[in-house]
Amino acid sequence: MICRVTSPYAQDGFGIGFEWGPVGAGVVAGDIVAVVDVLSFTTAVTVAADLGIDVYPYRWRDETAVTYAEQYDAKLAVGRSEAGPDDVSLSPVSIRRVTGITKLVLPSPNGSTIAKLLSDSGATVLAVSLRNRRAAAGWVKKHGAGRKVVAIAAGERWKDGSLRPAVEDLWGAGGFLSALQGDNLSPEARAAVAAYDAVADELPALLHECAGGRELTQYGFGEDVAIAAEVDGSDSVPVLEGGTMFRST
Repeated sequence: MICRVTSPYAQDGFGIGFEWGPVGAGVVAGDIVAVVDVLSFTTAVTVAADLGIDVYPYRWRDETAVTYAEQYDAKLAVGRSEAGPDDVSLSPVSIRRVTGITKLVLPSPNGSTIAKLLSDSGATVLAVSLRNRRAAAGWVKKHGAGRKVVAIAAGERWKDGSLRPAVEDLWGAGGFLSALQGDNLSPEARAAVAAYDAVADELPALLHECAGGRELTQYGFGEDVAIAAEVDGSDSVPVLEGGTMFRST
């Protein structure tokens, strides 16, 4: 008889889990996985979904991204700092003002990368932010009976490439899990819920004052933080279809 030892990091035995970053997404498996990148990938995806725009996540913004966008006849988002008035970027403001597009390739080193990694796992992948955390939880309650749910906070990167846990993603993931009102949460998931519940009455002010919010504001993208802080402002639930595009259900 072969005895298989389960990883202590997998949060097995719990119906609802929580972890950080691409490595965590690979360790804590779920039937339904909510990717949370509040500043700004999943916020941008929800803004696009509100407008009926399908979003194709992509890891790098390079020549391969150009070819990828051409393959799907989609608009390729440019870098935030290089975007002109008619361009689309990771900035939710740029997406909200755009007209005439229905498909968008949106490169992102964090949330988009995790979504692409999960696309081969067989999990149902949702794009979740503070804007749609309640709507996404409602979708899971309707479609996820008996299925393990995991929230993955994307986090950011320090200059040395290591993961920087970003509190806005902790709040986004915790807000989604809190709205689920489920039981059988892993200790990690309970901690995320507690983090959100502790600040829920102080959002959006705290989103502007956290490190990520201050960084974007410093670079002139304070309006993006304001959009990310539209708690429960969206009813869209973008689901990754065919491993290639987020489309709101």
